Amino acid sequence: QVQLVESGGGLVQAGGSLKLSCAASGRPFSWYAMGWFRQAPGKEREFAAAISRSGGSTYYANSVKGRFTISRDNAKNTVYLQMNSLKPEDTAVYYCAARSGPATSGEREYDYWGQGTQVTVSS
Repeated sequence: QVQLVESGGGLVQAGGSLKLSCAASGRPFSWYAMGWFRQAPGKEREFAAAISRSGGSTYYANSVKGRFTISRDNAKNTVYLQMNSLKPEDTAVYYCAARSGPATSGEREYDYWGQGTQVTVSS
């Protein structure tokens, strides 16, 4: 089992930045590819970013590419999502997820999920 706890959400003005963290515990963190997903009010959860087990490969949704950066520190068992140039449409609950396989954008491919952290971007 893997436990995931997100932090770093909050309220920010459009154009601002936030950095989300997701701390993992349980099995060795380096066994898992990690992803960030988000769910806006009234919408389905969608992929934002993913990173391979080593951190050598990253993937982004078109909607966040160039603004968000996913990274990980395997020594600290933590994955991050740096979010810059935030827009009101980035408002959502952000979830981190782990899977014991290659990084992917497919939500159903992930085995473990955190509880989420709220990000609100005001205009």
